[in-house]
Amino acid sequence: MKNLLLSTAYLPPVEYFAFLLAEGACIEREERYQKQSYRNRTTIMNGNGAMNLIIPTVHDGRMGIVKEVRIDYATPWQRVHWRTIESSYNNTPYYLYYKDALKPFYEQRFEFLYDFNLQIINTLLKLLRTGKTVSSSEAFTPYEAEDLRLLIHPKLSKKEDYPFRLQTPYYQVFEDKFGFLPNLSVIDLIFNEGPQALLYLQKLLTTFESFV
Repeated sequence: MKNLLLSTAYLPPVEYFAFLLAEGACIEREERYQKQSYRNRTTIMNGNGAMNLIIPTVHDGRMGIVKEVRIDYATPWQRVHWRTIESSYNNTPYYLYYKDALKPFYEQRFEFLYDFNLQIINTLLKLLRTGKTVSSSEAFTPYEAEDLRLLIHPKLSKKEDYPFRLQTPYYQVFEDKFGFLPNLSVIDLIFNEGPQALLYLQKLLTTFESFV
């Protein structure tokens, strides 16, 4: 089995979540924090197309270990993110069924980004009825070729050779306006497909066989 370490991620993209279903998948908490990555951002779809939501972090002049990165509450980002999610997905088939499990993350404060991400990921795993709880790494593992911590990245996802770019389309509420948009947050899949989201992720994982 290849290294199945994943970086921490905020409402991770669909391809990331498919890898979470693999045996032995684990989230890295000892690596150096990397800006402009999924570690503190997610991409959703609204009436204007793809949109990034970014969690602000406290900057102390150095790139610390990811588990030590603190969330910055100087701006009301929680209220902005939740209102954006609500306006983007309140017309999807399953938003009403899942919103109550996610809303508390935008009402209570978490000191550390890693803890926030981990808890919301485990909540999503529970909503999908995967029977899994993701674990965290105990020590840093050096990066290697085809390392998922580096490959699953918002900048790389825009490239034609992104290995996880081609995905089987699923229903998206703004599909008639923009066509199918791959590599969005897993909440896009969950709100649009509901219980079928798990089956979609399981099938998607089989297409990533060379990385597992």
